[in-house]
Amino acid sequence: MGNIKSKGAQKGTFALFIIFKKRGIVMGKYTKEDILRIAKEQDVKFVRLQFTDIVGQLKNVAITVRQLEKALDNQCMFDGSSIEGFVRIEESDMYLRPDYDSFVIFPWRPQLGKVARLICDVYRTDGQPFEGDPRYILKRAIQKAADMGYSFNVGPECEFFLFHVDENGKPTTKTNDEGGYFDLGPVDLGESCRRDICLALEEMGFEIEASHHEVAEGQHEIDFKYDEVLPTADNVMTFKYVVKTFAQQHGLHATFMPKPIFGINGSGMHTNMSLFKDGKNAFYDETDVNNLSATAYQFIAGIMAHIKSMTAITNPLVNSYKRLVPGYEAPVYIAWSAKNRSPLIRVPAARGAGTRVELRSADPACNPYLEMALCLLAGLDGIEKGMTPPPSTDSNIFHMTPEEREAAGIEMLPGSLEEAIMAFEGDPFVMDALGEHVYTKYLEAKKAEWEDYRTKISQWELDNYLIKY
Repeated sequence: MGNIKSKGAQKGTFALFIIFKKRGIVMGKYTKEDILRIAKEQDVKFVRLQFTDIVGQLKNVAITVRQLEKALDNQCMFDGSSIEGFVRIEESDMYLRPDYDSFVIFPWRPQLGKVARLICDVYRTDGQPFEGDPRYILKRAIQKAADMGYSFNVGPECEFFLFHVDENGKPTTKTNDEGGYFDLGPVDLGESCRRDICLALEEMGFEIEASHHEVAEGQHEIDFKYDEVLPTADNVMTFKYVVKTFAQQHGLHATFMPKPIFGINGSGMHTNMSLFKDGKNAFYDETDVNNLSATAYQFIAGIMAHIKSMTAITNPLVNSYKRLVPGYEAPVYIAWSAKNRSPLIRVPAARGAGTRVELRSADPACNPYLEMALCLLAGLDGIEKGMTPPPSTDSNIFHMTPEEREAAGIEMLPGSLEEAIMAFEGDPFVMDALGEHVYTKYLEAKKAEWEDYRTKISQWELDNYLIKY
């Protein structure tokens, strides 16, 4: 593994923790005293207490370092009624309980008067976890897996676009980047921005495995090492925040919008997943023709069985369905394969400890806590019920005729947010997985989004109808 560049930003105890973490040495968890000492040693002046709302937006309550001990004692309160999908005003008081191991100092802030963050769980005043906290939903799924003897590792691949801003600092969809897949500078003009993002992420404890230009102009991908699912979901939120921060510093705008430009590839968040049991990869079986275990096949079958109702979570925006169309590498058809990239689920070539399944439909606008919770629970449902997936589809599905797809029993993903909402609504699996609160509030939010879109007049309508009719 590569060396960690601290640039003087992280020293002493904190830097040692990151070094040991990246070398795979278990040191134990941060204590309250550790965090208070590091904050003092590093001259931290502000701490952001971060959490995520139901629709996947990162929120925070900023406190001065004088309030840090109070926060670490779980005594920091905020108004939950102002957060999307949380609670009514008459029951709005909520507490933030920091995850000590999420403490990190932002490496791009001033060296004097630094800023740190803690990722928090949301609790009610009676001391119970708030059932609308996406992190809590994921923790429940993790517990179910643990009860079945499994741990769940995830490696997401988040794509994003870098665009110019106008003279007023507003984002455009313009880029003078003419790069393509794996191109280098000077063609790839986002290279220096990506470089700074990678260095900052490494200082924050990420292990960066790859950084490259993607297929479309202005499109980029930075891959970080897989981990257990909860820290991975936390890392996705941190990753998006860091990318946007450094894009702004470079005079650019970063967006995780799935399809910002017509006619080119959109951005996905391919989600690589594996279950481990008794320290071994539960998806690997050297005796199988695909070197996949019965558990792997059942996991794949579970996701395929529930993917239609999950799609409102994995692809949450009206715009998400502009990406899920034939011709741009994003999956449209519900199938799986160990040999090509056109189906919904791909089994990459790695075997042994690296055996995994990759869900290719999800996009980076999704709430990672909810997306990963549903993936895990769908897979576990397949295992519990002994589901069997259909045969592997090893030819390019996009080249198959409708008759061939029908004969193979290959169905399509929802084609719009409206169709995804219809599949989501009333499905017992997602209701149970998300809980009544998140299920109801998320459904309300997505119905409102679709209705707002449905009733607006688009530029396409004006271009095609205003003069003609």
